[in-house]
Amino acid sequence: MTRYTSLFRLALLAAAIFAVVMALLPHPPPVLGHTNDKFQHMTAFGTLTILYCLAFPRESLLRIGERLSFLGALIEVLQSIPSLHRDCDIMDWIADTAVIVGVLVVVRIVRARRASMP
Repeated sequence: MTRYTSLFRLALLAAAIFAVVMALLPHPPPVLGHTNDKFQHMTAFGTLTILYCLAFPRESLLRIGERLSFLGALIEVLQSIPSLHRDCDIMDWIADTAVIVGVLVVVRIVRARRASMP
């Protein structure tokens, strides 16, 4: 494990904690200004996907996608708890999963190009 891998793992942990806490706060402060909810979801899960790929460079991309998509689904289920005053929206989970897949496709292409370089 390289020094950078350790830093990426720490950044992934911090970003995941931040994303979950913000998703479960009853009245979260605006982080990206007054942007669309889907944009915030996609920004969070795009960032998490990039950090996950950097933190665990040998991990299967399918496994990364599976775990992050599950996290998105879990957040939506937890948001259905009435005392949180949040909305459970399957479209948020679909947006999360779509950006996860998109980032993983780009990572796959970059890894393939690197592997084919002399």
